[in-house]
Amino acid sequence: MNNNPLKVVVIGGGHGQSVILRGIKFIQDIQISAIVTVADDGGSTGRLRRQFHIPAMGDIRAVLIALAESETLLKNLMEYRFEGDPDPDQEDQGVMGHNLGNLILTALTQSCGSFLESIGILSKILNVRGDIIPATTQVITLFARMADGTIVRGESNIPNMNNRIDTVFYQETVKASEKAVRAIREADVIIYGIGSIFTSILPNLIIPEIAEAIRQSHAYGVYLCNAMSQPGETDDFTMEDHVDALIRHGAKINEVLVAQDSIPDAILTRYAKEGGRPVRIVQEEHAYQVTPVPLLDFSDDLVRHDADKIRYCMQQLLAKIKE
Repeated sequence: MNNNPLKVVVIGGGHGQSVILRGIKFIQDIQISAIVTVADDGGSTGRLRRQFHIPAMGDIRAVLIALAESETLLKNLMEYRFEGDPDPDQEDQGVMGHNLGNLILTALTQSCGSFLESIGILSKILNVRGDIIPATTQVITLFARMADGTIVRGESNIPNMNNRIDTVFYQETVKASEKAVRAIREADVIIYGIGSIFTSILPNLIIPEIAEAIRQSHAYGVYLCNAMSQPGETDDFTMEDHVDALIRHGAKINEVLVAQDSIPDAILTRYAKEGGRPVRIVQEEHAYQVTPVPLLDFSDDLVRHDADKIRYCMQQLLAKIKE
């Protein structure tokens, strides 16, 4: 490969994608494009989406903050949430429960008339180290088909069904943003994860133009596997189950990074009470490379991926790819 910067696309949404981006944003000689789901329909994001008929901006806001070059007052304010529990029976709920960053993105979208332009404006203000691209600029609704055939409507409802998810899909025709398709076609590396498989990563992959761009791509596909199963979404999933779900929905994966950190027993017990289990490797042979690496942080008795550990392992991996 030549000496040009590696073009790295990170596909996902939610906290997991932000941790990856926070980890890799200072790696030298790479160009980052973050393709972010806009299928969220809960909380502050869902209220603004319904009121103003704009794409969900919660994950976009989180990625903007993650890729900001340095700490600024505005970056900190973007995370501020107004106190109070909104009453769904009241028409006028004011700013209670809203995230200030979501309100800023909504105001910019209303004033300039473009969701993409509002992201660009905030990216410049925050000096973002990368390109943030919504998977689509449409207002979309995610559906899931459960193992027993039940159909569930809405991203926020899917994990609450106490049922095994088979596939996710859209009922309407969803068109990908041109920037997302172009970023995938030009990518040298595509990173999937971390986070909710069915409600953060797959909502991007099931958009037909994105799926086709991935199918045609020659990029090296990397999946950072979840360390714990997610109750209501990936109950009792093995590593292989996670990867199979991604591949069934269009991902191309060459290598899977799995956490080799030993999780303290007290934390495992705490997660077990809530239905969470460690994600295990159960097969000896795979069609993709499986690479165990240190990835986790246990602060506050939680199992979380560590941005600094991600940076280190991704530096090694990207150097190998570039050789």
